[in-house]
Amino acid sequence: MNINQRIEIICKIGKFLKNYLDEKYDNIKDHKLAEFEKVIIKTQSINPWFTEENIKVNLTYWSEKLTKTNLKQWLNKYDLNNNSRKNIAIIMAGNIPLVGFHDFICVFLSGHNSIIKLSNSDKFILPFLTDLFNLDSDRVVYLDNMLKNYHGVIATGSDNTSRYFEYYFKNKKSIIRKNRNSIAILNGEESDCDLKSLSHDILTYFGLGCRNVSKLYVPRNYNFDSFFNSIFSYKELINNHKYANNYDYNKAIYLMSEYKFLDNGFFIVKEGEEMHSPISTINYEYYDNISLLREKINQHEDKIQCIVSNIEFKGKVDFGETQNPSLNQYADNIDVMNFLLTI
Repeated sequence: MNINQRIEIICKIGKFLKNYLDEKYDNIKDHKLAEFEKVIIKTQSINPWFTEENIKVNLTYWSEKLTKTNLKQWLNKYDLNNNSRKNIAIIMAGNIPLVGFHDFICVFLSGHNSIIKLSNSDKFILPFLTDLFNLDSDRVVYLDNMLKNYHGVIATGSDNTSRYFEYYFKNKKSIIRKNRNSIAILNGEESDCDLKSLSHDILTYFGLGCRNVSKLYVPRNYNFDSFFNSIFSYKELINNHKYANNYDYNKAIYLMSEYKFLDNGFFIVKEGEEMHSPISTINYEYYDNISLLREKINQHEDKIQCIVSNIEFKGKVDFGETQNPSLNQYADNIDVMNFLLTI
C-alpha cells in the first residue's frame, strides 16, 4: 500500500464522519449507520463524560481535517515512500473522545503498523472506524495484554504513569507524554467575542483535555463580570451528574478551607498558582508586569500545551482555537511523523 492509497483511506474515514454528522447516507449502507449509532450510544453508556455533544464535537473536528487537501499539505515535507514497515505501539489516554486518533493516523500514514492499547474509557469508536474500511489485521492490532514485537512507542498518560512508561520502554525509541495544561493570558481589553470563544477553550469536553484552558493570568484588579457572562451559555453542564458532583465537592472544599473564589452556580473561579484545576473550576493569578510574566511562563514551558491570548507570546493560539489544531500541530510540540521516520 503506497502513500496515496493510505491517504485515500484516511480521507474515506473523514468523509464517513461528515456524512454521519450531516445524516447524508446515500452512499453508505444503512446498517453501517445503525452500527455507528450503537457504537456512539455504547461509548456514552460506559463513560458519562463522553456525551453525544462532546463526541460530535470531536467527530466534526476530524471530518473537517481529514480532507485530501489538508492531508497532502501536512505530509508534503515528509518522505513517506520508502520507509520500512515497523510495529509501533500506541498507548492511548481516555480523557476526551478519540484522543489518540492523531497518533494512529501518523503511524498509518507513515507506513508502519499500529499496535494499539485503548483506554477502557474509549474503546469502541476507533476499532469501528478501522474495521469499517477493512484495514489489514497486521496494519492495526488492538491489545488487551502485554506488548510484544514492537519497535517504537507513543504513550500518553499522566506524570505518574510516565514514570512507569519511561522505565518499561527505556530500551525502545519512544514519545512519552505527561500532564500538560493550557493557559489564557488576559489584558482586560478582550471583546465579548474573545471571552465567548475562551469559554469554549475552557469548557469543551468538560475541561478534561490538555488543550483545555485551566489557568487564567489576569491584570491586577481584573473585573470578572464579563468573563462570567461569557461562560453562561455552558450553564447546562450542571445537569450532567458527574460534573455536578465535582462542582458540589469542590465548592464544599473551598468553603471549608476558606479559599477566595467566585461562583456563578455551575462554575468556580479560584485564586491560585496551580496550572491544573479540577473539573468545574479554573484557577486565576494576577500579574503586574507582562515581561516578568513571560519569564515565569517560559520556566514552565514543559508543562504548557497551549497559550491563549491577544498578547504576543511564542506559540500562542487565538481565542476559541485550542480544540482546533492543524494536523501539523503536534502534542507537546514533538513532531510524531519525524519520530516515526527514524524508526
